[in-house]
Amino acid sequence: MSLTILTSAYRLRSFHRLQRIQGHMMSSQVDPGVLLEKVGNAGVITINRPKVLNALNLTMIRQIAPQLQKWENDNETDIVIIRGAGGKAFCAGGDIRAVTEAGKVGGPLAVDFFREEYILNNAIGSCKKPYIALIEGITMGGGVGLSVHGRFRVATEKTLFAMPETAIGLFPDVGGGYFLPRLQGKLGLFLALTGFRLKGRDVQRAGVATHFVESKKIPELEKELVGLKSPSAEDISRVLDSFQNQSSVDSEKPFVLDKHMSDIDRLFSSSSVEGIVQNLKADGSEFANKQAETLSRMSPTSLKITHKQLQAGATLSLQDVLVMEYRLSQACMRGHDFYEGVRAVLVDKDQSPKWSPSTLEEVSEQSVDQCFSSLGEKDLRF
Repeated sequence: MSLTILTSAYRLRSFHRLQRIQGHMMSSQVDPGVLLEKVGNAGVITINRPKVLNALNLTMIRQIAPQLQKWENDNETDIVIIRGAGGKAFCAGGDIRAVTEAGKVGGPLAVDFFREEYILNNAIGSCKKPYIALIEGITMGGGVGLSVHGRFRVATEKTLFAMPETAIGLFPDVGGGYFLPRLQGKLGLFLALTGFRLKGRDVQRAGVATHFVESKKIPELEKELVGLKSPSAEDISRVLDSFQNQSSVDSEKPFVLDKHMSDIDRLFSSSSVEGIVQNLKADGSEFANKQAETLSRMSPTSLKITHKQLQAGATLSLQDVLVMEYRLSQACMRGHDFYEGVRAVLVDKDQSPKWSPSTLEEVSEQSVDQCFSSLGEKDLRF
């Protein structure tokens, strides 16, 4: 074969390879993590990364935030609906691994991600248009922030809710310090410290969701919602109530924590995490022992930060809670346990984090208080 033909063949192969690469780049550009569309009089946000359980990243936050603002100011948009693609997850959380990598090297993502995520959480909490989150599938961390501050949250039998942050050296952020202490009794503190998982109808019974609708009825519900003409919040309530009344799945099952609610209120009533652990150990019941064992695996620093966060958040506005949580997020970025927790749970998956300090007693009040200190110029502003 002549050199010319060889060269031509090589060039052609290179050209095809380049075309393939460009094609792939274009397809990843036209495959956004978020779909934003107008359906009838509704603005519809679809979180569209099903392969990674719809994990939330900064690009997605930067797409949702301005669009939400546009719809809020648009006379042609009456409601906003947010949903997850793929059926497995609404949104399983923030893209924590990327944040960890940035945090290790002092990259801007560790600052920008939390700042912009919390600004979006606040925009959802203050949205003047009825905001309806269809929280089907896994709803954790960042996914909770995208839903729980909205006016309506609809769970299905496939919903799995948790705030498992103390297991990775973080704290239940995205406004967790606002909504958790407002749940009944000490339930919010219990969920925050232990990362306990609520499923299906229990997500509504706990007060995290406002409604429960069977999964198979969700397409019909969406159709009815987008067809509403200039609905008031009461009109939407009526539609959701009627779908809830048609949903009988698990209706006869009691709330999973029903028989433990008075125990939770009693055992988790303490001015310190050490006090809670003492209560649990002294109680000695199977339930108490299980919770004590769970807490023993969590980051001691995270447990103490979370306890103080919820105590303070109980009397603050959502905005003030988010300012506080931004300070805490940056303290975690400067600390040790977040990186170690992500390594143990998400990267190496050995589930054996080496916390530092390793016991509650070694975490001083002073070190916890420092996490809540103002960042001055760098504080979160709305």
